[in-house]
Amino acid sequence: MNKDDYSCVNSITFTIPETSMEVTIRNIRLDDIDKVLRLQEVSFADMASYGMVWPASYLKKHVHIFPEGQLCAEINGEIVASASSLVIMLKPQYSEHTWHEITGHGLFTTHDPKGDTLYGADISTHPKFQRKGIGTMLYNVRKNLVIRMNLLRIVIGGRLFNYFKYANELSALEYSRKVIEREIEDPVLLFQLKNGFKFIKVLRNYLYDRSSMNYANFLEWLNPDYH
Repeated sequence: MNKDDYSCVNSITFTIPETSMEVTIRNIRLDDIDKVLRLQEVSFADMASYGMVWPASYLKKHVHIFPEGQLCAEINGEIVASASSLVIMLKPQYSEHTWHEITGHGLFTTHDPKGDTLYGADISTHPKFQRKGIGTMLYNVRKNLVIRMNLLRIVIGGRLFNYFKYANELSALEYSRKVIEREIEDPVLLFQLKNGFKFIKVLRNYLYDRSSMNYANFLEWLNPDYH
């Protein structure tokens, strides 16, 4: 399949395990922007307190630049989760980078239709709907998009969510290794590992975030059907 020969996600419906609640994953539309902003303020309350959530104008630009990569999860008309992504080419493949560098300071001006990597810029779920498998649904739709576009992989920069509790005694790399070995609980990294992502390395000064002390994990999921 040619990278340009793919369609939008449009709409896919899942059922939350052990309930009859239906979740619709679809592409974000311009008239969803206000709802997504409210979701982000609740989901990233710690980061919202110091202005680190999307402005409405940025979300509109994402939809314009790469509509296929902007997803939301809807239950009974309420947007309960969202995910933003763009396509890039990293040279070399595992090069150091920051969130601002990779996303064009959040504007997705770095989106490259000829790139080989889907970069997950963010994913958020409303606290009331966490631990119900909705984040995994969003990741599965992202993986589907990568397969349909014949991209090599998905790359994400995962916050070291609880690192601030251990920063005085562990390096960021030691912390990540202990999470991988299940000696420390970190919901973000464990969620990503559960969804098939492989830890590559630690990124310094990735994004201003007090909880992670500005560190992130470089994580990768390889497309098994890439050719």
